[in-house]
This record gives sequence, structure tokens and C-alpha cells, in this order.
Amino acid sequence: MIKKPDKKIIEEKPSEEKKVLDEKEKLLQEETKKVKEYVEHLQRLQAEFDNYRKRTEQEKQLIIKQANQELIQKLLSILDSFELAFRTIKEEDEFSKGIKMIYSEFYSTLEKQGLKKIDCFNKKFDPHFHEVLLQGESDKEEGTILEELQKGYMLNNRIIRFSKVKTSKGIQGGK
Repeated sequence: MIKKPDKKIIEEKPSEEKKVLDEKEKLLQEETKKVKEYVEHLQRLQAEFDNYRKRTEQEKQLIIKQANQELIQKLLSILDSFELAFRTIKEEDEFSKGIKMIYSEFYSTLEKQGLKKIDCFNKKFDPHFHEVLLQGESDKEEGTILEELQKGYMLNNRIIRFSKVKTSKGIQGGK
């Protein structure tokens, strides 16, 4: 049988190979640490870029919405003109039917963009949706909307024009 060298002797006298191995292992650990740092840095950069991309997309959508809102606000006067014209029509002829069809198509296009009328007739005055221009006596409770003087509109659940209304002062003759 061959006798194996004692481990203590090997540990006490490190060989050149072991020194080289230890140095290489140390170098490998340093390089591994650098790689981890680079990977972490890359991950942070990717996260920052992703956040930047999302933020710019949100800003782009906001700019588009604001541009749409400005345009739609300008188009509201055209809706008002159509409605005023409808009140003056005395008889239903082909021309007036055609105008109503154009209005209907125009309004439905705006609805597809998120426009909605604010419903107010016979409702209670709400300062979040209505602006009182006139008050009148009536048999209705105080604050009840009697007449809509100008339609109000919302765009994507945000008010772009308040309804201009006439409200009741209260029951005539008082209580």
C-alpha cells in the first residue's frame, strides 16, 4: 500500500499551484462582482428607460386629449347654431331633414370622441355642472332648474362647458 501524504503538511506548505489557484479564484470573484454590478446597472438603466417611455406616452396622450378638447370646445358654437336653426324651422321639408341629418352625424362624431350633454331640465341646481344666469318664480322647489339657456357639455367625464340655466326662486306667493 502507498501511504498518502498528511494533509497538515500540504496545508502548511502551500505549493505554487495552490497560490496560482488562489489568485485566480480571487480574480474570478472580483470579475464576478464586476459582472453583477454591470448587470444591476443595466437593469436600472432598462427600468429608467421603461419609465421614460411610459411617461412620454402618457404625455403624448395628454397632449392629444388637450388638443381634442380645444377643438371640440370651438365646435360647440356650431352645435349651438344648429340647435338655434332647428327652433326657427317652421315646416319639415327635405332641406330641414338634410340639415338634421348633418347635425346628427356631426354630434355622433363628437360623442365618439367622448362628448356628452349635461342633463339638467327639471333637476336640482348643482354648481359642479350648472351656472345660474336667471332666477324666476314658479311652483317648483327653490333651486330647481326651469330652463336651459345654453347646453353644457362634458368631454371624457370632464366639464368643458357648464350648462347656463334659469332656476326657481321658490313657490310663488311663498309659504
